[in-house]
Amino acid sequence: MPSPLRLGQVLRGRLESYTVSKHIQEDVVWLARNLKNETVVVKSVRGHPRIKNERDVLRRFQSRSPYIRPLIDEIQDPAEPTTIVLKYLESDLWDTSVRKSLNRKEIKYVSKRVLDALSVLHEDRYVHTDIKSANIFVNYKKDESEIRSSEVQLGDFGGSYPDDSKWAKSGTAIGAPIWNSPEVIMVTPWNTATDICLIYGGDFHIFRPKDVRHGDETYGLEVLMLQREYFGPFPPKVSVIFNAETLQSIVYLEHLVPPSERRPFRLVAEQEVGKEDKEFILKIMQMDWRDQPTAKELLRDEWFRTE
Repeated sequence: MPSPLRLGQVLRGRLESYTVSKHIQEDVVWLARNLKNETVVVKSVRGHPRIKNERDVLRRFQSRSPYIRPLIDEIQDPAEPTTIVLKYLESDLWDTSVRKSLNRKEIKYVSKRVLDALSVLHEDRYVHTDIKSANIFVNYKKDESEIRSSEVQLGDFGGSYPDDSKWAKSGTAIGAPIWNSPEVIMVTPWNTATDICLIYGGDFHIFRPKDVRHGDETYGLEVLMLQREYFGPFPPKVSVIFNAETLQSIVYLEHLVPPSERRPFRLVAEQEVGKEDKEFILKIMQMDWRDQPTAKELLRDEWFRTE
C-alpha cells in the first residue's frame, strides 16, 4: 500500500499549512513544521478507520483533561485519507525509562496523569485498549529535577471504543498481548477495566514470555500463564462471567502452572518493589475485572498521598 504522505509535501489544514519533514513510524506517523517552524505530529493511513476514530475520540474528550494529547488541526488538502495534526512532545515514557529508570516520584507523577485521562474516557464508558509506556508522551524539564517530565499526556486513541461497541462485545483483541488483560487474551467481552498499566519500565516486562516470539500462535497463552503465575489464580466466581469454553480454558491453564512454578507477586522482595507500591499494584492486577478499582478510585488512593 503506497504511503499517503511524502517528505516535503505541503498539507493544508483548517487552521494553517504544514510541511512534512520526517517519517517516524511505518506509514502512519510523520513530523511536520507549521508556518511558525514549530514541530507537530501528523498521522495518516490509507484503508483503515484508525485515524478517523482517533480524531473523533479526541474531539470528544481532549477538552476534559489536560493529560490527553490534543488534536490541533485536521488536513483539508489532500482531503483523503483522513489526516490529523497532533501536539508534539519530545519523547515517550518507554524511551525515557530506557535511558534511566523512573524513580518513585516520577512513577506517581506519571500514573496520576494517566489515570486522570483514563477517568475521563471511562466516564463515558470508552476504553483506551492500548495503555503502555510507548503511548504516554512527555516533555522534559530544562533543569536537573527529581521529576524529569514537565508535561505528560496519554496518546494513540485510534483503538479506543465504547464498551458497548461490537469490538468490545465480541472480545476483539486490540493491541499487543503483552499489554492485554486476561479477559482480552481469552477473547471475551471487555470494558473499562481492561485499561491496566504496570510499574515496570525500560526494556523489561513482567509478562514477556522468554521462549516464545511475539506473533507465535501460543504467545497470548504464554502471557496469560505469566499473569496467572504472578496474580492468579482465577477466583471461582468468574464462572458467572465467562462461558463454558472459557472456563474450560481456565481449568486447563491451572493444570499448566503447577504450584511449584507459581511466583505470587505479593511475595516479591521489598528490595525490588516496596510494600506500598506492591499493595497498589495488587489492587489493580486482578484476574477478575470486577475486583479492579476504577480510575477515579485509584486517583483517591492513599498511594498518591504518601512519599
